[in-house]
Amino acid sequence: MRAFLVACAALILLALPLRAGEVDRLMGALHFEETVEIMRAEGLRYGGDVGEEMLSPVERARWDRVVAGVYDAEQMLKQVQTNFAKAMEGADTGSLLAFFEGQGAEIVSLEIAGRRALLDDGTEAAAEVRYAELAAAGAPIVEKVTTLITDSDLIERNVAGALNANLVFYRGLADGGGLDLTEDEMLAEIWAQESEMREETRDWMQAYLTMAYQPLSHEVMDAYIALYQSPEGKHLNRALFAAFDAMYEELSYQLGLATALQMDGEDL
Repeated sequence: MRAFLVACAALILLALPLRAGEVDRLMGALHFEETVEIMRAEGLRYGGDVGEEMLSPVERARWDRVVAGVYDAEQMLKQVQTNFAKAMEGADTGSLLAFFEGQGAEIVSLEIAGRRALLDDGTEAAAEVRYAELAAAGAPIVEKVTTLITDSDLIERNVAGALNANLVFYRGLADGGGLDLTEDEMLAEIWAQESEMREETRDWMQAYLTMAYQPLSHEVMDAYIALYQSPEGKHLNRALFAAFDAMYEELSYQLGLATALQMDGEDL
C-alpha cells in the first residue's frame, strides 16, 4: 500500500510558457531525484512483500533481481520528469521558483527526510502515535496539516492513484497468465479494498506531514498553505499527481506481469 502513496502528497504545490531551464530548476528545487530514490526503496520493499505472498520459495530465488529491474531509478526519474514537464506546459513557474528556492527549500528538505524516515516501520508507528497525541491536545500543527490535506484533496487523489495502480497490477498479472479474472471481476476486487485503503492513506498522510512540518514556523506554514490555495499552486499539484501517478501505474503493471512470468518460470 505504502508503495503507492504518492510522493507528490508531500510536494504540494503557478500561468505564460515555461522559459528554458525553469522546469528543470523547479524539479531540482522539489528534489525529484531524491524522491524517486525513496520511491524505489518503497517499491523494492513492496515487491518483496508481493513475492512473499504470491511466489513459492523456488520462484522467489531470483525475485529480488527481477524487482530491482522493475524499479529502475534512472527510468523512473526519466518518466516522471517527462510527464511533469508536459503537465506544466503553459504554466508560469516564477512564483513557484521564488518560493521553493527560498523559504520553501526547508519544507522540501523536511518532506524528504520524513519520507525517508518512514521507510522504517517503527518510525511510522511512532509518528502515528505522536499525531494522535497532538490532535488530542489541539496542537496548531494538526489544523494546518488538515488544511493542506483538504486544499489539495490529498486523500482522494492518493486513494484514486492507489486503486488505479492496483488495478493495473491485476491487469499485468492477468496478461502474464497469473490471474484468471475478467475486467469487471478485477474492478470488484479493487473496490473492495477502497475503505481500508482510505483509512490507511489518511493515517499515513496525517502522521507523515505532521512529523515533517513540526519544525516549521507558523509563518512558513501559512505561506505554504497560501501557495496551496492559489490557482498556480493547484496547477502544480495536478501536475505532480499526473507525473507520479503515471509512473506508479507503469511500475504496477510491470510488477504484475513480472510476478506472473516468475510463476511460470520466465524472466520479464
